[in-house]
Amino acid sequence: MGDDTIVEEIEKKIDYTVAKKPITLRSIIWKRFKKNKLALIGMVILSILAIIAIFADFIAPYPATTVDYANKKLPPSKEHILGTDELGCDVLSRLIYGARISLSIGLVAVCLYVSIGILIGSISGFFGGWIDAILMRFTDVVISFPWLILVIIVAAILGPSIYNVMLVIGLTGWSTVARLVRGEFLKLKEMEYTLAAKGLGAKNFRIIFTHLLPNAFAPVLVAATMGVADAIIIEAALSFLGLGVVFPNTSWGQMMNAAQSLTVLSRMPWLWLPPGILISIAVLCINFIGDGLRDALDPKLIQ
Repeated sequence: MGDDTIVEEIEKKIDYTVAKKPITLRSIIWKRFKKNKLALIGMVILSILAIIAIFADFIAPYPATTVDYANKKLPPSKEHILGTDELGCDVLSRLIYGARISLSIGLVAVCLYVSIGILIGSISGFFGGWIDAILMRFTDVVISFPWLILVIIVAAILGPSIYNVMLVIGLTGWSTVARLVRGEFLKLKEMEYTLAAKGLGAKNFRIIFTHLLPNAFAPVLVAATMGVADAIIIEAALSFLGLGVVFPNTSWGQMMNAAQSLTVLSRMPWLWLPPGILISIAVLCINFIGDGLRDALDPKLIQ
């Protein structure tokens, strides 16, 4: 048997298959996240709400601020599927536009307090010593106040406004994130790769943002996801009390403000039930997503 014949026999036995895609941490996390059906359902529903909020101008049957006193407090009908409110505005249109503001407040407020929490937690955990002591005592002072009471007090001082609601939640909700980041930094700064970076002369700024923070971001992401749900609830509470979003702007919480009347509660459920249901659905979906991320990002479960 010649050399050419041997080569041909070997080639026949070789399994020429397409190389599989490399397994990455991102693919492992997504694979684990997909196993949580509730998290997937929550992501789908929340995505639908986000799309409705983005394209509210094209989806809403009426402008949210159209006042028609001649048709106020009408029950659901063909013209107004969910009826009208005390100003004659279409409830369905206000719900659609309200999704934009309620979800935006949750996202912006959480981005703000996550940024503050990361900054304080990173400095405290990395440098330690008297810097850590001062920052953590300040954090303890913030934590010692009931969050909702603190938010109400600050909102009452600043006045009702969309931007004030974002600012209030962002400036009062960072303490949990700061403690999470500090705890992760205390552990990670003693790891070999951190010590090696210090030995090679890397600057503190580079070590914090290149080596430590990416590895400490998993619990922060979970906390931020849960924080969006908390921010939506806080906004609803503030708007219900008249300290949050005010007309002509519309949010789900601001729509719930109409439920303060006993007559509305007992005889006009179309004014308060739809926004209450949407708040519950949005918060529930976000919590499901948070649970899915917590399981997917747990290093003890990733194999």
